[in-house]
Amino acid sequence: MPQNVPSFAELLDGALRSAVHLEMRDAYGVAGEADDFAHWKNTGERDMDPGSPYWASWVQLVRRTVARGVTVRRARIVSEPVSDYIRFEHAGTPVNVEAGEQVRWLARRRVSDIALPGNDFWLIDGRLIRWNHFTGDGASGGGEISEDPAAAKLCADAFEAVWARATPHQDYKIS
Repeated sequence: MPQNVPSFAELLDGALRSAVHLEMRDAYGVAGEADDFAHWKNTGERDMDPGSPYWASWVQLVRRTVARGVTVRRARIVSEPVSDYIRFEHAGTPVNVEAGEQVRWLARRRVSDIALPGNDFWLIDGRLIRWNHFTGDGASGGGEISEDPAAAKLCADAFEAVWARATPHQDYKIS
């Protein structure tokens, strides 16, 4: 049955205390960033202007969310050596941080004993989950909303375990 999935803006605008995001893929094929990723692969140059068309709406959303006192954290589990896509993400992460997100990185080999959900997710205020589904090639497969307390606990516990082990962005070096 199709589900009405709120936009990221609606989710973050509705957050009262916290919004956490766990990313677990080594590559994403999201159409909206394909041109920027291709440009980076060809030139090594990454758009770092928070006011650019690529970044502006996200930066504005995070800034207004954090300004309301909501903590926004993102953790990324990555295989090492990292993929080109992860290098691309890492290169752009200073914009996320400048907007107000806290970002940490964790090597996949260090999560073997952590129970992780099967999909990337956003967890809003420890209770509302937005599952992010992807196709095999990394394209968006749509989202799904859940308020299942057991799933929310799994997400919260997984995120906090990853966060505790992860390295803050400014200290995570890509070789």
